Amino acid sequence: MGLAPYGQAGSERVENFMRQIRSDLVEIKEDGSLLLNMDYFDFATGLRMCHDDKWEALFGLPRRAEETDISQKYMDMALAIQQTTEEIVLKLARTAVELTGSRNLVMAGGVALNCVANGKLLTSGIIDNLWIQPAAGDAGGALGAAYTAHHIWQGKERTVADGEDAMQGAYLGPAFSSIDVERLCRGRQAPHKTFDDFSQLCHEVAAMLAEGLVVGWFQGRMEYGPRALGNRSILGDPRHPEMQKRLNLKIKYREGFRPFAPSVLAENSKEYFDLSVASPYMLLVGPVVTDRCHPLAENDIGLDLHQRLYHLRSDIPAVTHVDYSARIQTVHRHTNKRYWQLISAFKELTGYGLVVNTSFNVRGEPIVCTPEDAYRCFMRTEMDYLVIGNCLFDKREQPALADDEDWQKNYELD
Repeated sequence: MGLAPYGQAGSERVENFMRQIRSDLVEIKEDGSLLLNMDYFDFATGLRMCHDDKWEALFGLPRRAEETDISQKYMDMALAIQQTTEEIVLKLARTAVELTGSRNLVMAGGVALNCVANGKLLTSGIIDNLWIQPAAGDAGGALGAAYTAHHIWQGKERTVADGEDAMQGAYLGPAFSSIDVERLCRGRQAPHKTFDDFSQLCHEVAAMLAEGLVVGWFQGRMEYGPRALGNRSILGDPRHPEMQKRLNLKIKYREGFRPFAPSVLAENSKEYFDLSVASPYMLLVGPVVTDRCHPLAENDIGLDLHQRLYHLRSDIPAVTHVDYSARIQTVHRHTNKRYWQLISAFKELTGYGLVVNTSFNVRGEPIVCTPEDAYRCFMRTEMDYLVIGNCLFDKREQPALADDEDWQKNYELD
């Protein structure tokens, strides 16, 4: 999904890839139902997604080794797969409307995390309202199981939320007390500053972000689902021309093309993005408003990935993807007051009511859960500051990260 916008839409190669996908990999019916050719896939009975040798023979494209350059062929393949996915999603939605007579659509499953397809579905005219629960992948089955038991086994009536977000931000995970933070600081012997006034902390962090610094932000209960929504997040300044590159290469340790999401005050969202609805779970993609966009570079299509990636496309370049889109999280005061306060402080200082938000983890690891997880990730990356609750940690003041045995001894002291 992230690589697809770099593909050359309408090119002969993309069209050939799409024909091969349709003829050899998947049969797509008019109603959106599909049949995969399992000769090319291994996930049902094996430990890998695909049979790499068969894919290479079909597309003339070997599996790309990690950290190697991404050629235009891989970008075009990504676009062909994304466009095929979008076609299936739209056809399924039409069928759902025809079968039920309802223009209110609820989606779940891993493909419902494809926010580009979701954004196109929302603007397609097929439906009026779209709801996607935040843990739309396999883990969200726990929510479905609970509702099934509630309605079928216990016989409870179904209720309608009347357009309100009944999940209230989906901050359903563990929370940690100030005592937990104190134990971390003692165990790690970590210098820090504690703020009695949270608004003062927000203003200091806003100033750090405005200086181009990167801040780990750890608050309250952990998010339910795969997206960090302001309680387990790494934050940056969306105006900074180098922020996307820095976050990818020095914080997340992943490919530089991967885009970052904006967390925008819900009441200011339309100043930045052409999105008519709230997007509290970062599951919708919409275009950056035209007034904020800069023209394409000359011969944009002919440039390589990195030349296209680092061309400044808007006045919020760190969250503007190569196709002038953004994966939007609207932040609502009534669901996450602390995060809303921080972004409001950043707006007061800079005039911009949004920040860069990415999940608090590095590639290959889950999002941090505990204060100790957060501190380890902070120390092992090039983040500048860490906030846990009302405590602020400055990387320059921290001792070297002790090994687990030494830390455990300190942590267990009374």
